[in-house]
Amino acid sequence: MKNDESYKVPNLEKGIAVLEYLSLYNIGRSLQEIKNELDISQTTAYRILNTLVRLGYLIYNEDTKYYRLSRKMLSLGYRAINEHNLLEVVLPHLRNLRDIVKETVCFGVLGDEKGIFIEQAQGNHTFRFILSPGKPFELHCSAPGKAIMAYLSENVRDYYLSQMKFERYNSRTIIDQKAYLEELEKVKEKGYAMDNEEELTGVVCIGAPIFNYTNYPCGAIWISGPKDRLSKAIISSYAQSIMNTARIISEELGYSFN
Repeated sequence: MKNDESYKVPNLEKGIAVLEYLSLYNIGRSLQEIKNELDISQTTAYRILNTLVRLGYLIYNEDTKYYRLSRKMLSLGYRAINEHNLLEVVLPHLRNLRDIVKETVCFGVLGDEKGIFIEQAQGNHTFRFILSPGKPFELHCSAPGKAIMAYLSENVRDYYLSQMKFERYNSRTIIDQKAYLEELEKVKEKGYAMDNEEELTGVVCIGAPIFNYTNYPCGAIWISGPKDRLSKAIISSYAQSIMNTARIISEELGYSFN
């Protein structure tokens, strides 16, 4: 590839500089701060910011007048699966857990508004669940969604809550924010989350969060199976295995439980 100044796209470089700058500030920065720090004209800075907001890469807070990165950036990053070789760390443990529980074991992360399924180790049963990478999952009624949401910081969790529509799938689906927050407290008490036929009748899921070296719940692992195979006693046993596996993965990612 030619490394020639004539092939530069100045506004693209400025747009990337904006993203890199905002990645340093969780709460975001104002237009004035961005243009001053990056030495960009106000008109150019505004056009870049407006374009990134329109495309979903930035979020603009009307109250604070701050721009900050959206979760869409996280989605892109995990599609590449480069951060700390996350998938390379997780995948062997998915297989080990699958060999213990025999059910399909999955791994997913947060996207911009929902979760994103990344990888799975298919179960050993003739009837098993198979998902396609990139498939979104709901946060209000899925085991991984609850597992991650329970451990997010309040401001990040509030962002996701503001996006959630609490769609009802059946009579067991949680459709009230207050009830949902109470459910998240139970998840933190137990250390794992459940989808007890809340999205698909007859399907039970059990999930636990994975933490990285910054103490952030960077994903979740979970199992899915028909309720006929997952009695209360089996759920209790499998939940412990899932939490143990999530703990091992988290420690390998640099998280300390001390």
